[in-house]
Amino acid sequence: MSVTTPRGFRAAGVAAGLKASGAADVALVVNDGPDAGVAGVFTANRVKAAPVLWTQQVVHGGVVRAVVLNSGGANACTGPGGFQDSHATAEHTAAALTGASPRLLLGAGEVAVCSTGLIGERLPMGKLLPGVRDAVRALGRDGGPAAAQAIMTTDTRPKNAVAQGSGWTVGGMAKGAGMLAPALATMLCVLTTDAVAGPETLDAALRAACRVTFDRIDSDGCMSTNDTVLLLASGASGIAPTEAELTAAVTAACHDLAQQLIADAEGATKQIAIEVVGAAREDDAVEVARSVARNNLVKTALFGNDPNWGRILAAVGTTAAAFEPDAVDVAVNGVWVCRGGAAAEDRSKVDLTGRDVTIRIDLHAGDAEATVWTNDLSHAYVHENSAYST
Repeated sequence: MSVTTPRGFRAAGVAAGLKASGAADVALVVNDGPDAGVAGVFTANRVKAAPVLWTQQVVHGGVVRAVVLNSGGANACTGPGGFQDSHATAEHTAAALTGASPRLLLGAGEVAVCSTGLIGERLPMGKLLPGVRDAVRALGRDGGPAAAQAIMTTDTRPKNAVAQGSGWTVGGMAKGAGMLAPALATMLCVLTTDAVAGPETLDAALRAACRVTFDRIDSDGCMSTNDTVLLLASGASGIAPTEAELTAAVTAACHDLAQQLIADAEGATKQIAIEVVGAAREDDAVEVARSVARNNLVKTALFGNDPNWGRILAAVGTTAAAFEPDAVDVAVNGVWVCRGGAAAEDRSKVDLTGRDVTIRIDLHAGDAEATVWTNDLSHAYVHENSAYST
């Protein structure tokens, strides 16, 4: 279950010495075709890392044969030299892959680059480039799990997912444990499929999937400089699904990965789904859910096993969504602790001893709804996040 589950892909993960721990820190995913379609979604942060700027250009070309990723350094806020490093990484990867398999005939413009780690420091190219060559030598159909391991930063576990179509498959890997906020989350994600699909279809499917998955997770309200989600299509199955079928499978894989990201959020003890129903518009539902997800008073209350509905209602009231305060209902883990904007069922009935928490907010203003996922805020967050960057 990984990025190499779909046919036509190889991957690898190796240690190049970028991490002081000596853990794996360079990953490579290669599309052996016959197709090489690609789509990408990137951070909305105006401060974009060099690999994001490079990869946006590459994706615009519509063909990607390889993705090289490193942890141990974000290559963000590194000026023109950082962009040159991303370019050099792509050139080196293309040359190494062409040398190992001349039939690929890659150019740098067909290699996407992703980085994660500390902001503001140039990558040690003397370590990274030999690591790329090691990754090329280690490529294999079973290399997906190693690649997912190599892109981890403060993640406690690798994140892989697979969704099955009818005779075709979508696979994926992601990393992220902090700075999880839209647009996207603080994350790198590579999705693969052996379906036959062109760049326009891939782009539509990926954007639709991200809108209701990665864009709806919000751990700490912090947006990264390096967020990248890529979808590669090899066409190796020979089957061309409809756009709706492809979107459904890509969404399933993205949802699985998004939930793994929130479950591994730094210092989290609870995984929280905030369901907003009865909204006048979907945008209103998202705004309300996001306001609750980002409210530190709500997050710390849940860490303390306190179903403090007053804090939830106060967070709802900070939004511009259409609703009447005296009409709002709030339930925590199935107990309607607030009805009509006032106290209802006894809050002592709410069981918060488990990890999973569901907050349901009914605005009674329409038929639209949305869900945003977040986590609590514990003492461990400060300790874990102090070592984190992107």
